[in-house]
Amino acid sequence: MRTVSRWTPAGPDAVWSVLADGWTYPGWVVGASRMRAVNPGWPGAGARLHHSVGSWPWLLDDETSVREVDPGRRLVLRARAMPLGAARVEITLHPQAQGTRVEIREDAESGPSLLLPAPARQLGIVLRNREALRRLALLAERAGWATG
Repeated sequence: MRTVSRWTPAGPDAVWSVLADGWTYPGWVVGASRMRAVNPGWPGAGARLHHSVGSWPWLLDDETSVREVDPGRRLVLRARAMPLGAARVEITLHPQAQGTRVEIREDAESGPSLLLPAPARQLGIVLRNREALRRLALLAERAGWATG
C-alpha cells in the first residue's frame, strides 16, 4: 500500500471534526455522491455510514464502517462499493507545529479490483486519495477558520 499525505494549516482538531462528522463524507471522499444515514455512534468502532456512490441514474447504495479508531489521531475504515468490492482505508493525523500532516493508506480487500496487479490498482487509488486529502484539508481549513 502506498501512503498519500498532505499538510494543512488546520489543526488536528479541525481535521478530526470533519472526519467525525459522517455527513461530510461525500464532501471529501471522491466517488461518494450522497449520504443516506449516519449511525449515531460515528466514528466509534463498528459504526456505519450509509452512502451512495456514482451519479444518477447509476447510483449504488452502500456503506462504510469503522474498524478501528483512536479519536483525534487515527481512523481505519472498511469502505464498500458493491459490486466492486471493499477496501481498507487508514487515515492518520500527525500534529505539526503549525498544522497537521494527514496520511491515507488504502487497498482493495475484496472484489474484482484484486485481479489487477497491485501497482496498477494503487495508481488509481493514489490519484483518488490525493484529491480526497485536498478536499478534506479544504473542509478542515474552513472549519478551523470558522471556529477561530
